[in-house]
Amino acid sequence: MSELTKSTVWTSHGRTSAALEVYLLGTVDFDAAMALQERLVDEISGRSDRLGTLIICEHPPIVTIGREGRITDLPVDTRDFTSRMMEVRRVNRGGGTLVHAPGQVVAYPILPMDRLGCSFSNFRTRLQAATVATVAELRVTAHPTETPHGTTCRCGQFSWVGASVRDGVSHHGLFMNVSPVLDTVRLVRSTADRVKISSLSMQRMEPVPMQKVREALVRHIADQFGYEETHPYTGHPMLKRTWRKVMQHA
Repeated sequence: MSELTKSTVWTSHGRTSAALEVYLLGTVDFDAAMALQERLVDEISGRSDRLGTLIICEHPPIVTIGREGRITDLPVDTRDFTSRMMEVRRVNRGGGTLVHAPGQVVAYPILPMDRLGCSFSNFRTRLQAATVATVAELRVTAHPTETPHGTTCRCGQFSWVGASVRDGVSHHGLFMNVSPVLDTVRLVRSTADRVKISSLSMQRMEPVPMQKVREALVRHIADQFGYEETHPYTGHPMLKRTWRKVMQHA
């Protein structure tokens, strides 16, 4: 049996590592990303070192309702989402109701919280700090928010932190609007009244290179959690991609 078959992370249990394994996966169906996260949480929780993993991806259009969300966050009938071929899904993460769509960068840090000396509130604060540092490289001034947790700029809130912890390991994470179709991501109400939903492209009034955002975000997340070494990959052997028809929203 190969090592890749025995371990979901590409670092065997036989040796320790303090690196951050980064998986740049492109567009991934939500269910496939959740299944991979579950496997990685199991893997990281069974180790004794500081090895962490970070999934960077985008999702086809879908609505997720976190523990602080509610069905009344949907201002339209759920049948309207069905007509748009968008599922509405309750998930076990912090945060409220969010729309995920292409053009939104998703970062799922699967990290050993106890071995990093990181509390849940500190975890959220570090993700917000990584976001602020990332967009500063694009000459965008941003500030962390608490209700809901995320980051805002002059044009409105463009990122959200919706995370959870299982067996001392973080999962779910950070959602940043880079250049999604705003009519799509504005289909739900924010968990805080009068919060305007925006994006980096809207703030800069020009296209924002997704590759540049991904690279900076990985670098700043690694820095915030004390990882000096990162190992990037463009796939994972345990990722089970699924395919479904997606309606393009103009």
